[in-house]
Amino acid sequence: WQKREISNFDYLMYLNTLAGRSYNDYMQYPVFPWVLADYHSQTLNLSNPHTFRDLSKPMGAQTMERKQKFIQRYNEVEKSEGDLSAQCHYCTHYSSAIIVASYLVRLEPFTQTFCSLQGGSFDVADRMFHSVKSTWESASRDNMSDVRELIPEFFYLPEFLTNANRFELGCMQDGTVLGDVQLPPWADGDPHKFILLHRQALESDYVSAHLHRWIDLIFGHKQHGSAAVEAVNTYHPYFYGDKMDLNNIKDPLIKSTILGFISNFGQIPKQV
Repeated sequence: WQKREISNFDYLMYLNTLAGRSYNDYMQYPVFPWVLADYHSQTLNLSNPHTFRDLSKPMGAQTMERKQKFIQRYNEVEKSEGDLSAQCHYCTHYSSAIIVASYLVRLEPFTQTFCSLQGGSFDVADRMFHSVKSTWESASRDNMSDVRELIPEFFYLPEFLTNANRFELGCMQDGTVLGDVQLPPWADGDPHKFILLHRQALESDYVSAHLHRWIDLIFGHKQHGSAAVEAVNTYHPYFYGDKMDLNNIKDPLIKSTILGFISNFGQIPKQV
């Protein structure tokens, strides 16, 4: 990878596989980074550093205001009485079965998976994945319970962005009927152009020079411990599957609660 003999995409897939992530497991699906921060320009300028997301910071720390709120949450748990093991920055995860299914909801078999996870029906329309720009704003700035990253399909599969099956996904509060995913202006409404430019962004010089910082957060030494605290990158203890010894938990109710938590909210990859 350092010699540029494999692409950034191939390197990320290799790391995901090493860390136990697989297309066969929605709960441990391959995780990919948001690489862009520009979803409003008419043209995409890949030579401008401001076009890109800060890959050295997790999604919860993309803005200073949001970062401070998560640090405050971490410190408040430290001061409070009770179970100190729950001290963390994030109580939600960047990759889970519901996040994967929500991104791919317009394609089978993910449509059925999403509905089964939602209790048999689609979610409230305003919460459905309907716009790349609004999803970025939610995950990077607006929603304190949303720190989701992306999945590999964002870099090669235009079909998941169109509602070719004509599913009735509902109507938003502003009257918008959900159909195809709304794309940034620079994609000109064309899913193929979006994928092409998004893949170019992933393979760009800027991302190539900074991708290792994101890898440190997700797969490397900033994944847990003091380095993770410093990087504002700690998650609920239940998300660290390899750190949880379920065999020592005798109470079946607590054990089933933890297993349910993990299956619903995601798992940290194995440290590579």
